[in-house]
Amino acid sequence: MSEITVSPKIRVRSFRRLAVTLVILAGMLFLPAGSLRFWQGWLFLLLQAGFWTYFTFDFLKRDPKLLERRMQRKESQPQQRWFQRLWMIIAIPAFILASLDFRFGWTRRWTGELPVAVVLLAQGIVIGGYWVVFWVMKTNTFAASVIQVESSQTVIEAGPYSLVRHPMYTGIVLTMLATPLALGSLVTLPLFALCVPLLIFRLIFEERLLRQSLPGYADYCQRTRFRLIPGIW
Repeated sequence: MSEITVSPKIRVRSFRRLAVTLVILAGMLFLPAGSLRFWQGWLFLLLQAGFWTYFTFDFLKRDPKLLERRMQRKESQPQQRWFQRLWMIIAIPAFILASLDFRFGWTRRWTGELPVAVVLLAQGIVIGGYWVVFWVMKTNTFAASVIQVESSQTVIEAGPYSLVRHPMYTGIVLTMLATPLALGSLVTLPLFALCVPLLIFRLIFEERLLRQSLPGYADYCQRTRFRLIPGIW
């Protein structure tokens, strides 16, 4: 197998994006908490750092073109630009609120502190959800961050795509629903859950585009019945 050449620009952009993301996440977790004793936040941050560092090294070695696609951010459709804005409007305050919950103890006062076993299980589900995303990207090099159809793109039916038509969204839903419990915050669960209908809106829009623009996708939809959750929808 010939060695894949990675341009220095892609390598630098990949690690810069990773570093910036982790710094922002750390700021959202610990600045509002007013303390470094937020152990749930530390575990969450360390697991994220480990997973996404591994992800970055793996794709720089095996599929740098996918990393380049993942670093695209500009959507061509106004509906999807609104999706990006709304996602940030929900996700950023959700993390900050979880940090404030640690500081002011709303969950501890109203429902009692979440057991360590629940927090650890939720942390595992978060990483499991990201592993599904990783599996999708290993299977489909066209899994970009923006909704688009490339001229060389083909329908993928292997791996997670044999179970549901949008397995990346399945992984993201698992992660978003488990994150508040992973951070020990029941009060933020409704806010994180708002991400789910947003993802469903994006999924439906993406599927409409793929049916119109990707040859063979409509037939794939006939063969793979479920969109997001096997056996349910």
